Order: sequence, then C-alpha cells, then structure tokens
Amino acid sequence: MKEHAVVIAGAGPTGLMLAGELALAGVDVAIVERRPDQALAGSRAGGLSSRSLEVLDQRGIVERFLAQGQKAQVTGFAVTRLDISDFPTRHNYGLALRQKHIERILAAWIDELAVPIYRGRDLAGFVQDDAGVTIELSGGEALRAAYLVGCDGGRSLVRKTAGIAFPGWEATTSSILAEAEMTEEPPLGVHRTARGIHAFSREQYEIRDGKIVYAQEGPIGVMVTEETANATAEPTLDDLRSALVELCGTDYGIHGLKWISRFTDMSRQAESYRKGRVLLAGDAAHVHSPVGGQGLNTSVQDAVNLGWKLAQVVKGVSPDSLLDTYHRERHPVAARVLRTTMAQVALQRTDDRTEALREVVLELLGMEEPRKRVAAEMSGLGIRYDLPGTHPLVGRRMPDLDLVTPEGPVRVFALLHDARPVLLDLATPGRLDVAPWSGRVRLVHGRYDGPWELPAIGTVGAPAAVLIRPDGHVAWVGEGTSDGLHEAMSTWFGPPGPQAGRA
Repeated sequence: MKEHAVVIAGAGPTGLMLAGELALAGVDVAIVERRPDQALAGSRAGGLSSRSLEVLDQRGIVERFLAQGQKAQVTGFAVTRLDISDFPTRHNYGLALRQKHIERILAAWIDELAVPIYRGRDLAGFVQDDAGVTIELSGGEALRAAYLVGCDGGRSLVRKTAGIAFPGWEATTSSILAEAEMTEEPPLGVHRTARGIHAFSREQYEIRDGKIVYAQEGPIGVMVTEETANATAEPTLDDLRSALVELCGTDYGIHGLKWISRFTDMSRQAESYRKGRVLLAGDAAHVHSPVGGQGLNTSVQDAVNLGWKLAQVVKGVSPDSLLDTYHRERHPVAARVLRTTMAQVALQRTDDRTEALREVVLELLGMEEPRKRVAAEMSGLGIRYDLPGTHPLVGRRMPDLDLVTPEGPVRVFALLHDARPVLLDLATPGRLDVAPWSGRVRLVHGRYDGPWELPAIGTVGAPAAVLIRPDGHVAWVGEGTSDGLHEAMSTWFGPPGPQAGRA
C-alpha cells in the first residue's frame, strides 16, 4: 500500500491548485484522477477573476495564463458588465480563458513540482481512523494518507461517503453547453428570447472598442436553455439538436461534437467542509449556476486558503484545530456566492415583471458606490475574513505594493512565491521580535511611500507593520506597537519554538 501525507480526489482546477500549494510547502501530496489525460477536460468555466489572477501572481505563475488568455472586462452582475479598471490592483480586469486551458497550465505547474497523479483510477471508497485514511481505488489498489481532500465535483463521492449533508435549492433552469462543428454559421453572441438565453461563440476572439469580435473559423461554442430542468442523464448531440431547433428553428447542421455537458441553477452547499481527516473544496463543497463566473474562481481560492493550513498541520507546526478555520472562512464566502448567483439567475428571466426589476438594478449599478461594492464582490477583491483587529486591512487581501528594501525594490506578491508567511516591517528595523518563529515566518524590512488603497473601500491609514498569511490575506496590522503580534503568530503559524518536524 502506497502512502502519502495528503491524497486529493480530482485533478480539476481545485485539486491541481491545492496540490501545488501543498507541494510548495514540502508536503508529500498525490492526486487520484479518473481521466487518463488532462486534455479530456471540458470548458464549463470561461475565465479567471481579478482576485484569482492575483493569487496566481502570488505564486509567480500568472504570466503563464496571461500569455494564453484574453484580457477583458468580464466582471459583471446578471445582465450588466461592471468596470473595475479603476480598482487598485495590477489585474484590474478578468481573463477569458477556457477551463481546459486553465487545467492544462496548472497540470504543467504541478508536474514541475513533481506531484504524482494516479490517472485512470476512480476513487471507490475510503475508511478513516484516528491516524489517517485508507483509500480504495478502482482496480483493487489502495492508498494510505493522513488526510483526504475531496475535489471531485458536485456529485462528490468523498462528500457522500463521509456523510456530509449537502442542503440547498433544486434546479429551476437547465442548459446544455457544448463545442462542435456547424455547417451553417450561427449568429455569434448572446441572444435573449421569451424561452430563455442562448449563445454562440468561438474560442478565438478579440475585444475591440469594448465589444467581442469572434474569429471567422473554428469550432462553435453553444449554450442553449432547455425547456425543463428535470433531465438527469448526460446530454447527447440529439438533445442539443432538438433544443436548437426549438429555440432557433434550425440546428445549423451541428456535428463533430468536441465535448458536451449540462448545467443547472441548482444551489447547494456542504454543511461542513471538514469531517475528521476528510475535507472538501471546490464543487464538492458548493454548486450553483455558472452565471457570474464565480464557480472556478471560488474553488481555486478554497484551495489556496486550505493548502498552507493543511501543510502546517501535516508537518506538525500547527495543531489540528487550524483546519477548522478553513470552514469558518470559506463557508461564508461560498454561501454569499450562492445567494448572489441565485439573484442573477432570477434577473435573467424574460417576463415583464423581471424586466422591470432588471431596469431598477441596472440603474443602481450605474451609480458609483453600488458599482464599486458589487464589482469588488464579483471580482473576488472585496473578500474579507472575520479576523481579530480593527484596521480595515485585517482579513483582506494584501495589496501588491512596490516596496523599497535594503536588498532592492520588490513587489509584495514576489515575497509570497514560496507560499510562506511574511512579516512586513515598515517602521524602525529591529523593533519586532520574531525569533521564536524563525524559519517559519519571513521578516522583511521595507518602505512604501504611496497611498494604501483597497477596492470599494478607498484609502486607508498606512500601517507600521503587516503580517501576511501565505494566501495573501492580512492576519495582523501593527499601528506603532507590536501588541497582538505574538498572539497572531501563534494562532496562524504555530506556537513559538523550533521548527517542528513532519507529523
């Protein structure tokens, strides 16, 4: 029986990102994936939000994605786009990039980090005990791990086997999403009818004067609303043909199917993100309509929140109770995503009363403050965890400042490439005692003379010191004293003392 510190079920974006986070921390992690090849990924998700781009920048890999995607103003709410070009971030845009490419780039990254993937295997079951988890794979193989993380999608076997409840709301709408060849050219773009929304697109396009201009050739991406939300089987090409004829009067000679899937507006969330040595992340923990584009992005950020915490527990640096903060921080975020997504689905209905409501919402979002607040939420830049402290920075993402240090200029995000915590001292060197955490927390002396700005918040008071977690969120702010610093260090990075070994 092969052993690993952590086994992840699922090599989608969530599982790949989590594996990378754990590998950076020196944890023995492996992935179990039913697909024999990463190239078999579909493309349900279509891009990366501003905050997800920041997260990838924190690990030094964002350029890999930017080189293959299309920068676009894709942050939006229901039927309107929201401008974030004035937000204080280096990535004040979204990146249009299909999920299959996101997965491919992440898979190449974790390959560089030497993470093994057990491909072509299904997770058949598992049993956990006080010391770990025994995992059964298809074909009779077995693995042993200290922790198992279910990143295996909305129908998660890990969640079901662990007995974690998945309450929520049933589907009211259903759509088929596919990519195929067509003998006739359909009208590219998004179309609203009394029957619902349908859309045609190509993967290659440009943004010209704020409008999408698609390529003249290549496979067609198709999204059609189905008549009912009751279908449970996987969709077929015939299902797609029938829906196209009903909506458009023709199927445009669709053939050569590349991939096909179905999505609904079913909204559910795991009651708990953890049960003993089993944890959930991504769609295994929360499912909802893809309207608004928050699914993949919320999932990747789950992984970044969990990764460093799980690494510290596995290595014996922090107590097992640190893992409980994963649920406390990420469950409210996804709960809010479910609510905003349901609201957006409601606003897409085509009856007269919804049209009246939509007009009112559009008027509100045309105002400065509502636009900033909603755009910060939809882009992920407005997330704040409920951590102790009164400074507006506490719990929020750390801005990527251009620092001046004794070693030369450096960006804050560059300090996070190795996924280690950073204590940034912006005042008199030598006044902060971090010796008891030496080797765990990196102390950086620096200076920043510009304004400290937060999306939708504005300018905040410049702190004297900032403790930054590996996920880029601020755990403590010093405003002239070191009060509370040692407590924060102990809470997040283990009790003072020598670097602990692997558990």
